Amino acid sequence: MRIFLTGATGFIGSALVRELIDAGHDVLGMTRSDAGAQALEQAGAQVHRGTLEDLDSLRHGAAQADAVIHTAFDHDFSRFVENCEKDRLAIRALGSALAGSNRPLIITSGTGVGSGQHGEPASEDVFNATHANPRIASELTGQELLDAGIDLRVLRLPQVHNPYRQGLITPLVAVAREKGVCAWVGDGQNRWPAGHLSDVVRLYRLALEKGAPGARYHAVGEEGVSSRAIAESLSRALGLPTASIAPAEAAAHFGWMAMFVGMDMPASSALTRARLGWQPVGPTLIADLDEARFV
Repeated sequence: MRIFLTGATGFIGSALVRELIDAGHDVLGMTRSDAGAQALEQAGAQVHRGTLEDLDSLRHGAAQADAVIHTAFDHDFSRFVENCEKDRLAIRALGSALAGSNRPLIITSGTGVGSGQHGEPASEDVFNATHANPRIASELTGQELLDAGIDLRVLRLPQVHNPYRQGLITPLVAVAREKGVCAWVGDGQNRWPAGHLSDVVRLYRLALEKGAPGARYHAVGEEGVSSRAIAESLSRALGLPTASIAPAEAAAHFGWMAMFVGMDMPASSALTRARLGWQPVGPTLIADLDEARFV
């Protein structure tokens, strides 16, 4: 298939380009820069110039493809709500180019959107349209497209990691360096799910090749890694002490990250594994943090 891939030069997208090409697909990758275009060409992909804000460029790219995978997202989490609304518009634009066809559109969300009401791990079958997580905007728009007859599939991400980047943990490193301490909130037993980059991109491909319209998949290799274990690993890597931060002091210590650091967000991938035959095999989050190349 010819795949239009947004975010094609990003952390996940650049690895996904290789995964798709190695599996025999053609990739039309979106980029805004000359450097991105050069990287895509070197990887064997075709180049589509565009941005998330240029909805016409999104529609034009999608119109040229047999399927669309949307991994692009503005990761300025200090503007998280606004960026989730930006994603809503992008998804709607991509979907409009696929109307009247059976060409699939895979969008990206977060595992937190699948959290239930009683603290159980987030599940693929949970879709709470009133969920407080602003990222629900992406899935609500996806549901609109699905209801309109578009083959819409959702891939929900945990903390995606390798030794170079680790999702929200990457900005947590900056906080630790600024404050001189690797910290957690309260007792540090709240958990974050995780998935190795290589497993995540393989799941995107499987969702494309074997997925079903309306399905939601969780790229979760580890159901939950405690924030204390994460901080202790960062302490070993950075040579900084550890500390517990009282919940009332979290905002002052962590800044915009305070909205995330104390949350308990375990997530399951049992249904994903059963439905797609996906088995994560990459290193664990702590193993990657222990080998991290922090610069």
